[in-house]
Parts: sequence; C-alpha cells; structure tokens
Amino acid sequence: MDVIVQGALVKMPADIGPQVRYQLKLDDQLIDLNSYLGKPIKLTYQGQINCTHCGRKTNKSFAQGYCYPCFKKLPQCDLCIMSPEKCHYDQGTCRDPSWGEQFCFQSHYVYLANSSGVKVGITRGTQIPTRWIDQGAIQALPILRVDTRFQSGLAERVFAEHVTDKTNWRAMLKGQVESVDLYAERDRLLQLCQPGLVELEDRFGLQAIQRLPDAEVLSLKFPVLTYPSKITSFNFDKNPVVEGVLQGIKGQYLLLDSGVINLRKFTAYQIEFCG
Repeated sequence: MDVIVQGALVKMPADIGPQVRYQLKLDDQLIDLNSYLGKPIKLTYQGQINCTHCGRKTNKSFAQGYCYPCFKKLPQCDLCIMSPEKCHYDQGTCRDPSWGEQFCFQSHYVYLANSSGVKVGITRGTQIPTRWIDQGAIQALPILRVDTRFQSGLAERVFAEHVTDKTNWRAMLKGQVESVDLYAERDRLLQLCQPGLVELEDRFGLQAIQRLPDAEVLSLKFPVLTYPSKITSFNFDKNPVVEGVLQGIKGQYLLLDSGVINLRKFTAYQIEFCG
C-alpha cells in the first residue's frame, strides 16, 4: 500500500444517493472511501492531537476534538448541547449568548429514526439528513418542528417516556435492523404524548410546537459488503495502527474484516492513511 494522505481527522462527510457516499477527511483533503470497499486500507495515528478550535497540542481529546481549556469554555461543549432541556440561556449564564442565539434559537426537528430499532431524536434543520446518516439509521421521519433547541429537548423528553432515545451501536453495526412502519409509530406516539405536547403548547404557544403530518420517511442504504458477526472495536489510544479489508461504512464507523472503528471519536487526531 502507498501513503495516500495524512492530516487531522475530521468527521466523515457523506452524501445521499442510491447508496450513502462517504469521504475520509484529513484536514481539507478528501478521499473517496466507497472506492476502497473490498480493498485493504491502513490508518496510523501519528501520536499528535491538535484542538479543532485553537490548534493547541493536547494529550487527550475532549468532546470529540477539543483541548481541555476549550472544552471548559466553548458553548458548543456545554452540558446543554447533549441535554438541550438543560439550557440556561434565560438565566444569563450561557457561555456565549451570541453563539446560542445563532445555533440554538432556530428551528429544530424532533424525529423518529430506525438505526437499531425505533428511537426519538432532535436535530437542527440544517443537519437533515446528516444527523440520520451519522447515526446509521436506515429510516427516519421528522414528526415535530419547534422554534428553539430548548423546546426540542423538552419535546424529546416527552417522547422518551414511551420510546428510547439511544442507539444500540452494536446492533446497528451488525445490520440487525428490520424496516418498520414509522408512520404508524409516529401516530401511536403522538397519541401517547398528546398530554405532554399540550403542556408545551400552553407554555410556548400553539405555533411553537408544530406537528408534521405530511413529512415523508427517508430510507437510507449504506455501503456495506459484509456486516460483522462479532464486534471488535479499535482504539487509536491503545493501538496506533488500524488495518484490514474495508467491508463497509455505516454511521461514522469503518467496518473492517479485522474490527470496527468510530472515526468521529478520534476527531483532531493526526492520521496517516494508506490504501
């Protein structure tokens, strides 16, 4: 194998087509990963991590690519990013109010996705369908549009009383997922969640929580030749070399005949790619 490119690892960009098309991104360099299906590849960690925000060298990556000082001060690393219902903007303690106004005070969607079974999730409109690809969902359906990220977190909590908000990543990678009728699931859950949704409408106004009866299910097909029967996970922190025949790509995982690796977990790691 020849050295193709090296640089800081970035979340894999992906495009929808008859099959999801992935690229490996190292700094600003892009490699068409789908063309390597069925071929041997090798990724080698070079022993250096540079914060994706400030560029500082760091011995450990926090929140997928940040050094510890940035992790502690940046708004995109705050607790409310993972738990939007814990937004504290109205308390005057937002780490960066201008950032919050740009990213959190815009339309968000509550959706159902089928990645390891039906789950509920939230995303900004600009992240559709990227969010679903990153989760390895074979189906997805928006069910609500809300005015803010905070409201989406509260709505998600209402649905999470009746359906999981987590993905079983091992089941997702093994391909143990059957198609389901997401329209029927939407209707069932909306009925169960009606009291909680009415409370949110009373709190924020009828227009703030909008149901999406005309939304359509999006089906996704991932480039996988063979699903693994047993999951062995690679970790650059424990072994700097990951190599094997590329058998598939799903979510942000590479599926090799030797094991799987979640590339997003290692954002900002300096990597050499050979293929």
